[in-house]
Parts: sequence; C-alpha cells; structure tokens
Amino acid sequence: MTGRARAPRSAALLALFCVGASTALSGCGSEDPDAGTNGVGKLSAAKIERKAKAAAKGAEAVRVSGKVVSKGRTYRLKMRLKGSGGVGEVSAEGGTTFQLLRTGRDLYLKAGTDFWAQQEGGKEPSKSDVAAAGKLKGKYVKVPEQDPAYKQLSVFTDMETLLEGLLAMEGKRETGERGTVDDTRTIRVTAGKGSGGTVDVSLEGKPYPLRLRRAGDAGTVRLSDWNDGFPLHAPKKDETVDYGKKISSGQHGS
Repeated sequence: MTGRARAPRSAALLALFCVGASTALSGCGSEDPDAGTNGVGKLSAAKIERKAKAAAKGAEAVRVSGKVVSKGRTYRLKMRLKGSGGVGEVSAEGGTTFQLLRTGRDLYLKAGTDFWAQQEGGKEPSKSDVAAAGKLKGKYVKVPEQDPAYKQLSVFTDMETLLEGLLAMEGKRETGERGTVDDTRTIRVTAGKGSGGTVDVSLEGKPYPLRLRRAGDAGTVRLSDWNDGFPLHAPKKDETVDYGKKISSGQHGS
C-alpha cells in the first residue's frame, strides 16, 4: 500500500522536473520550440530577414541605441525615431557629444561650448571663438538645408534611411541560434558566416529586428520600443539660433 502511494508522487516529480528542464534539456519529450511564437523560426534565413525588414518598414517608431562605425568614424547613438523626424543624442569619437532634433525638414543641433569652438584642422580656437561658441551653449542651432552638415547629421534622425543602412548585410544568409533580447525570444540570421553581419529577430509578436551586428565589425545596435509613440516638436524660439544668419560657416562643429 505504501508503494502504491509513492508511485503517483514519483510520477509527479518526474513530470515537474521535465517541465522545469525543458528549456535546457531535450530528453523529457519533444516540445515544439516554435510553440507560442510568431512562427518565423520555421522559415528559411532569407525569409526571416525579409519579414524582419518588412516589419521594420511598417513600424511607426523605434528607439535606436548602440555603436555605429561609418566612413572610419565611430558614433554612439541614443535616438528615438519616427516618420516625421527624430530626437536624441550622438557621441562621436574624441568625446564630442551633441543632441539632434528634427521635425519635418527642420533640423536642430544642441551642443556644448567645446563643440562649437572646434576649428578646422584641429587648430586651437581663439578667445573670440570660444566667446562666440559660449553664446550657443544650451541653444538649439537650426542647420540650413544647404549646409553640408545638414545631410550628414539628418541621417541620424531619418528612420527609413538609418534602418535601411543598419539592416544591410553581406553574404549568404543562414539561420543561427535562438536566444533572447530583453527577455524576448529571438532567432538569429547570419550573413557570410557572421562576418557579413547578424540580426536577432523577435519570435514574439511582429518579427521586428531587435539586435544588429554590422558587417566588418562596424558596430552593434539595439532596436527597441517599436511603435511606441513619443512627442516631437520644434524647440521654443527663445531656445533657438539660426546659424545661417548669426554664425559664420567656419565656426560650427562637424
């Protein structure tokens, strides 16, 4: 009678063990790894990538954070983007940090005195240069569209253009390992055995790309807060300077 009483408890303990270990072991049954997912894990690497790009293209907003190497320069991004513009912070190599804000076609840049006092060729700024730059500290400087800096800086605030560049990979696509990004289950797509870039795609909800490692070790970027709206409006007039009218073209940083 005692033996008969123990059997159900033993079976229950075994079942409990299998449930707890199912994510690490495969010896407790044939659980479907795609159960409860969006199903993209069953697709080919190329199809997963296409679905991730389509999800990103159809999104209304995203947060971009991480390191990007472009044309030999390294930038750290902390940006929130949507179709009408973006806002956030960019840190360039050498310790230069500035804030960007774009609404529609109007692009604004805010930075410290050191940024505005920079001179071409790394020359030492004069006292008058530093004094002029000090007047811009804490101000949003409107960047004219005809200035070369406009095209270079606006890329960081352009959701479509930035994502298109970040999501580009080179080489044969293959399905990589499964993992998690911020507790969200993911599946990885690699290009060129990983040297051409990788993207971790969400297995939950829409198959958004959540983490990117760019080809050629050109930085790793996290993409989050997909479709989370945020306020975006031009700065107040008393916080804004139009450098096309108030500052000579040789005095702004680049």
